[in-house]
Amino acid sequence: MADRLTGKVAFITGAARGQGRAHAVRLAAEGADIIAVDAVTQFGTVRYPLPAEDDLAETVRLVEAQGRKIIAQRADVRDLAGLRRVVDDGVAALGRLDVVVANAGIATYGRSLELTEDEWDEMVDINLSGVWRTVRASVQHIVDGGEGGAVVITSSASGLRAIPNAGHYAAAKHGLVGFMKVLALELARDRIRVNTIHPTTVDTGMTRNQATLDLFLPGQADQSEEAFARIAGRLNPMPVPWLQPETVSDLVAFLASDEAAYITGSAIPVDAGMAVRW
Repeated sequence: MADRLTGKVAFITGAARGQGRAHAVRLAAEGADIIAVDAVTQFGTVRYPLPAEDDLAETVRLVEAQGRKIIAQRADVRDLAGLRRVVDDGVAALGRLDVVVANAGIATYGRSLELTEDEWDEMVDINLSGVWRTVRASVQHIVDGGEGGAVVITSSASGLRAIPNAGHYAAAKHGLVGFMKVLALELARDRIRVNTIHPTTVDTGMTRNQATLDLFLPGQADQSEEAFARIAGRLNPMPVPWLQPETVSDLVAFLASDEAAYITGSAIPVDAGMAVRW
């Protein structure tokens, strides 16, 4: 590993499993110490199991196995005060903050005219407003450090194109692009770079669950991994059904590093071509 982040500290939301865990481990392998949060609770509108305390503990173990420090706490991105407490305590303990990875998010499905208010509100509150709260709770520490840094926001291929049965998800993920562009302008003179990343389907608990199978293979007797792979693969021009979280972490690590020193205000796909498919 390149040790591109030696001496840096990164704050990551949604770090208990999936992409968030992969990002924490990768940035630690690159030399960063980690401040990690996850809600580790079951949200009311989500139909698949969300992470538990044991999952966050496993992230801690994996980061420490890289020889790095980690401060991991339970915090919900809907709770600005709670996020601030964790970040402030982490910066006090680790000495600085250089990178923010706003990764926490949920996925639920439904036709736009059939979504409930709770489904819409919870999606937007976590996937869009939760990113603003993450930034609000953390980025001033990077500003105060005076050395610049990076904010990486997890959007989605659905933040660049339309996918039926996910209007609330697409609205939140598209909204992140607008927020990112404004933030990039506002933070440019502080040498803080802000970008969104846009993965296609990623092999995590958020996509590999019964709710997703019911969306892609409704009422079908064969809901096997092979059947799902055939359907998911049709979304991507490149011949893959999904990415591994570590593939997305490659992009996160690059954007967090000095190699991306002049990349800001960009919406960057890592999607096997999904966003350009007509």
